[in-house]
Amino acid sequence: MNGISLIVKLGEKVLNGEDISREEAESLGKIEEEDVAFLLSMADKIRSKFIGKEVDLCAIVNGRSGRCSENCKYCAQSKYHNTNVAVYPFLSVEEILAKAKEAEMGGANRFAIVTSGKGMEGDQEFPKILAAFRRILTETNLKVCCSLGALTMETARALKDAGVSRYHHNIETSRNNYKNICTTHTYEDRLKTIEIAHQAGLEVCSGGILGMNETLSDRISMAFDLRQAGVHSVPLNILNPIKGTAFEHQPPLSPLEILKSVAIFRFILPKCGIRTAGGREVNLRDLQGTALLSGISGMLVGGYLTTGGRKYQDDLKMIADLGRKAAK
Repeated sequence: MNGISLIVKLGEKVLNGEDISREEAESLGKIEEEDVAFLLSMADKIRSKFIGKEVDLCAIVNGRSGRCSENCKYCAQSKYHNTNVAVYPFLSVEEILAKAKEAEMGGANRFAIVTSGKGMEGDQEFPKILAAFRRILTETNLKVCCSLGALTMETARALKDAGVSRYHHNIETSRNNYKNICTTHTYEDRLKTIEIAHQAGLEVCSGGILGMNETLSDRISMAFDLRQAGVHSVPLNILNPIKGTAFEHQPPLSPLEILKSVAIFRFILPKCGIRTAGGREVNLRDLQGTALLSGISGMLVGGYLTTGGRKYQDDLKMIADLGRKAAK
């Protein structure tokens, strides 16, 4: 079967509400380069049917930076790396609130507090984080999310009670590749936190980073694990190598390889929110808009944990130019 016929067959299968198999997803990864544009178009048709035209815009704040005890090879905040990242304790509630209001003015409808570190168990700053969420929910119309590392049921329920709707915890890569990324905790630890978040009644945002020396087959494995875990939102970062990290010399993926991977994620996860996140400006460059025509239904906007991003108005203009609109 030629590439276009395969794409049509599997696209129609997904549009009819059926799941594609691992073998079928792998076959999409083997299409010829000249058929990639057709793959992107079919992925976007799937996005249009199951998600619609709205683009979910999330902004984050690096609420506490640096000195993380984990040795994730990509991370500028790990204590195992020698980077120039800013190091500071948890920001004040007023500082967090100001960032949230800036994000809302910029067009975001979600706002997440992110902290460095393994988790919140026994953390003396956790009550301040809960207070920040309550202020944001009182003084803005934003939905609030967070990424605070590993969860216990106690911390998960406290977040739910404070009004947090969604918990972010990436699995980062495939199970097979994870040992090459981090050794201070396991892939299973990541899945356990996702399970706890679900049990506490939180939605789950979980994805990973493309370009960490994984294969396309690894990316497909990650997508199927996310499908099995029942996540609601999938952020796809693209490695932006930071000097001083273990991946500082990692060669980049090509924009077409990134877009093909995004499209295959949409075939596997037709009803999930899938968003471009950190590294999109550096790696996709002039093809950032094309990602929104490849199955993407959301974006992380306004900057990332340790690197800058684009101006809010530039992303809003790009969304409008494509006939889409930011979610409210």
